[in-house]
Amino acid sequence: MKEQTLSFFESVYEVVRLVPYGRVTTYGAIANYLGAVRSARMVGYAMNNSHDKQVPAHRVVNRKGLLTGKHHFEGTNLMQQLLENEGIRVENNQIQNFENLFWDPSKAL
Repeated sequence: MKEQTLSFFESVYEVVRLVPYGRVTTYGAIANYLGAVRSARMVGYAMNNSHDKQVPAHRVVNRKGLLTGKHHFEGTNLMQQLLENEGIRVENNQIQNFENLFWDPSKAL
């Protein structure tokens, strides 16, 4: 990977580590905060590579609150279980009460 991509990934990880317990954010919100508005997919790639980075990747979902990254977690429902352990209700791979649980790094940081 290019050094620039690695530093972008590290920036993503820094933001994800700041997502509060019991809250979620989106790939797009992270990209926007980092000044890379159209790079939500790159944030997703960073999340795919975060398994050994001490990053709460389960707190990052798509813009509609769907658990689109769940297939990158071990087991069939690990992402959902991790969210539910934080008090977040998930039904049919969808965060319930998403609007109230959404954490926007551009507003919070």
